[in-house]
Amino acid sequence: MTHTPPGRPLRADAERSIRAILAAAERVLAETPGASMEQIAEAAGVTRTTVHRRFANRQALIDALATEAAAKLAEAIEDGHPDTAPPLVALHRATANVLRVKAAWGFALGPAATQSEPAARTHDEIARRCLELLGRIREQGVIAADADLEWVRRVYYALIGEVMHGTAAAPPADAEADALAARIVDTLLHGVGPRTTR
Repeated sequence: MTHTPPGRPLRADAERSIRAILAAAERVLAETPGASMEQIAEAAGVTRTTVHRRFANRQALIDALATEAAAKLAEAIEDGHPDTAPPLVALHRATANVLRVKAAWGFALGPAATQSEPAARTHDEIARRCLELLGRIREQGVIAADADLEWVRRVYYALIGEVMHGTAAAPPADAEADALAARIVDTLLHGVGPRTTR
């Protein structure tokens, strides 16, 4: 997400500068949540003036970071093709993608980053898309017909949160993300009781 007045697209160098600042802010704030704008500028390889020219203050930078991370999360879910892929395939792929994004944007998607209004809207849309996908899964009979899908969504989010709690800060490798996603989806849909054989 870039931050520019309407009708004035950013030059390529300005766009790169913003990307560098946001990436540096995520790295620095993940390690030191109280880090200053000066520390972020140094990590981004730009001057403090450059950071202040792009972001009015520290909170504006954190809001932009939260908005950017929310957009990455939305992209990760759409990459699972929730409308067109087989529902369980879409859920698995979206889950693996979400784990990668959450690992890469731990600060921006965490409680320490106050959500900007655009970020909050994106998270609301993500929740809506999740409910739609869970509805498709319920139509297949994998989720009970009388299940409260909002509750299922909250349990799903909680499982992802618990996985991220015990995962290293680095984004998981593809195989690891896939294995963790499989565990989340299996637990969500089948619980932890013994499997019955037929």
